[in-house]
Amino acid sequence: MASKKEEAAKMQVDESAKTSTTTPAPPKPAPTPAEEVRANLQLIERAVSTLEPRYTARVLRSLTTLRKKLDAKALADVVGGLKDGPVKQGLLPYLPEAPSTSAGSMEVDTGSGAATTAKPAPALTEPCPEVDVYLRLLVILRLLDAGSVDKAKQLAHETVDKIQQLNRRSLDAIAAKVYFYLARLYELQGDIAELRPLFLAAQRTASLRHDDELQATLINLLLRNYLHYNLYQQADKLVSKTKFPDSAGNPQLSRYLYYLGRIRAVQLNYTEAHTHLQQAIRRAPGATVAPGFYQTVHKLFLIVELLMGDIPERALFRHPVLKGALAPYLKIVQAVRTGDLAQFQSSLQAHAPLFTQDGTYTLILRLRHNVIKTGVRALSIAYSRISLRDICLKLHLDSEEDAEYIVGKAVRDGVIDARVDHAKGWMESWRRGEGGRGDVYETGEPREAFQKRIGFCLDLHNESVKAMRYPLNTHRKDLATAAEAREREKELAKEIESGEHDDDDVEPDF
Repeated sequence: MASKKEEAAKMQVDESAKTSTTTPAPPKPAPTPAEEVRANLQLIERAVSTLEPRYTARVLRSLTTLRKKLDAKALADVVGGLKDGPVKQGLLPYLPEAPSTSAGSMEVDTGSGAATTAKPAPALTEPCPEVDVYLRLLVILRLLDAGSVDKAKQLAHETVDKIQQLNRRSLDAIAAKVYFYLARLYELQGDIAELRPLFLAAQRTASLRHDDELQATLINLLLRNYLHYNLYQQADKLVSKTKFPDSAGNPQLSRYLYYLGRIRAVQLNYTEAHTHLQQAIRRAPGATVAPGFYQTVHKLFLIVELLMGDIPERALFRHPVLKGALAPYLKIVQAVRTGDLAQFQSSLQAHAPLFTQDGTYTLILRLRHNVIKTGVRALSIAYSRISLRDICLKLHLDSEEDAEYIVGKAVRDGVIDARVDHAKGWMESWRRGEGGRGDVYETGEPREAFQKRIGFCLDLHNESVKAMRYPLNTHRKDLATAAEAREREKELAKEIESGEHDDDDVEPDF
């Protein structure tokens, strides 16, 4: 009996030991906003000391999520931990008043050592300029979210003046964010035209300093400024006089390609506009990351595609992010696809305010001719011979003369393969292989399609090579080995001249 009790006790001890070893450790508490800001400051200092910009990029990637959690108390704690100096004194007047803690919510020592949330000791050294500008950026965002736009504009201008006095490549990415939010502050008040001289001067300075990140941001801000006031000619001059940096990130490049596609679409260069907008869609962030930009680019992309004579795919309108935003455009696409001029006019009048807000109303007005051309193309496929009067009735045109003019222009533009018989008053269409005409391989269409594919593959290869990263200072090892080799050659030459090397010492192969 005693042995059975001992075995049962051992089994209970083993089970308790197993449960104690298998119980997971409690999860670590999420860092507070103040701790996240301090961690970002350490990353920025590491980026400055190691000359590695990826740490700064990592900090800026978390700016959006940090902005949602940032409050006045966290900023006050971070700035209060800085050393008393110009940086701290410059930030204190702009800090929002943090809510004071009541007596019941004061920090209490648990008896196990320090308090639950002990404040860090003040820093002993003055922070670097990159840390100063980053803290100013956080304060600007906090003032913007709090509705203090005038106060945020004043701090942003002071920060821009400080950035212009410095010439540090480690400051480029943070400076670009400051300029972006400065433009956003003026845009909220509707006076972004005042920033145009400042941005033009800053863009010239950035190009002279080879500040690619800031240069890309300023070019996009200037293009947005011009297009906001419909100054397409000035925007085109800016594009022709400047060169967008090749090392710019995908967000800035996609935004630049969108502006470029919009300019080319207004200039009736639909092929180039289609190419730019397609590249902008490919390089843009995901649909869930930046849904607004994704919808805006697709709206213009659909109109350009319709102006080129193509019909967008139906699956595009079923996308969960685009389904609601593209609902009015779906009716326009249906009218263009069927060639129904009455449906096109009714859809245009019903959604005219939305199209004007999106900046696509003038482009959609150009689609009237495309609707008629689509109807003419459908008639040329359905009928081998049809009278101009029937064309006028089916397309709801005013007269037979208008129908003859429209059909003749469609034939000249290559929309349809037909001819117009003015004497008999009909349109006669033909197909490939009939009437002495060959098939599609006797035209230039296969060559153009093949050249387009080759160009895409070459561009993809060049961009992949540019995106490759190489370790820093690897060339110094090669230089050291080359220097050692030259030293050995000099020593060997001196020994040969002094006669220390005999002929027997030389290897047979030598």
